[in-house]
Amino acid sequence: MKTITLGKTGIVTPQNAFGALPVQRVDMQTAVKILRRAYEGGMTFFDTARAYTDSEEKLGAAFDGMRDKIYITSKTMATTPEKFWDDLHTTLKNLRTDYLDIYQLHCVSRCYAPGDGTGMYEAMLKAKEQGKIRHIGITAHKIGIAEEIVKSGLYETLQFPFCYLATDRDIALVKACEAANMGFIAMKGLSGGLLNNAAACMAFMSQYPVLPIWGVQRMEELEQWLAFFDKPAEMTDEIKRIIEKDRAELLGNFCRGCGYCAPCTVGIVINQCARMSQMIRRSPSKTWLSEEWQREMLKIEDCINCGACLSRCPYELPIPDLLRKNLEDYKKIVSGEIKV
Repeated sequence: MKTITLGKTGIVTPQNAFGALPVQRVDMQTAVKILRRAYEGGMTFFDTARAYTDSEEKLGAAFDGMRDKIYITSKTMATTPEKFWDDLHTTLKNLRTDYLDIYQLHCVSRCYAPGDGTGMYEAMLKAKEQGKIRHIGITAHKIGIAEEIVKSGLYETLQFPFCYLATDRDIALVKACEAANMGFIAMKGLSGGLLNNAAACMAFMSQYPVLPIWGVQRMEELEQWLAFFDKPAEMTDEIKRIIEKDRAELLGNFCRGCGYCAPCTVGIVINQCARMSQMIRRSPSKTWLSEEWQREMLKIEDCINCGACLSRCPYELPIPDLLRKNLEDYKKIVSGEIKV
């Protein structure tokens, strides 16, 4: 397994890290077992956030007493210094630690800088001076903002979506981070669950100086990633064909399932309904055709084009159009007109 140095932070860790958003969906006992198994299997870098409900508490329970053996990064969606400090103190308490290896401004809509009037970057500097955080990071979903962040030279790490559906512009962003000695943490490596070949995902990542954080919810999912410690994934001709096929099918406007568009004015589960066509084909399950999901999909007919989801989507997707296209396709699948 290759190791990655996260730019000027000097953090060295295997190129195979743990994204702790999904463990908020399992109970404490299960989460602790998964997290400890991840460490025992070779992972040393764990990413969580204040926004991930009780994910921080589960990491705190799993790694209590072994803080020096792992790297922990968390995030705040604060936009004021007051909220920043409140989140940071809560995070440290939840994680049962007195410092974070990296603290990240989460899903930002701008590049916070000294003297911009928000006080956010100054809060980061003060937290670092106090020893509560060791390195200053930031996460973004919009490529233009990410590019501005790299050019600013203010941050030690950038977390950004990256997978084998990456555009040339995304790859250029990775190279820009490398040139700036800035660590690149790759989120959405499975593109919200649409990519389902772990070897292909890992082989792609291994070509670049990035640290993928795999979202893990089940032990069997974790074991897929841990297996690469013993047998690294290689970019074979077969894997190249898989990647080419997926890129042909998925490139363009598609929902990654992040959920930042919620809540919907009329109750549509946007982050599933807007990608139902892909999910029902790539992860076949009778569950998608259940009466419950049929009711959820029909809510799309109630869309009032209020624009709330459009204003929140970090990928600037035409969500109402995606929803209607998915509903039209879904109805044909339910009726048997289209076989999947």
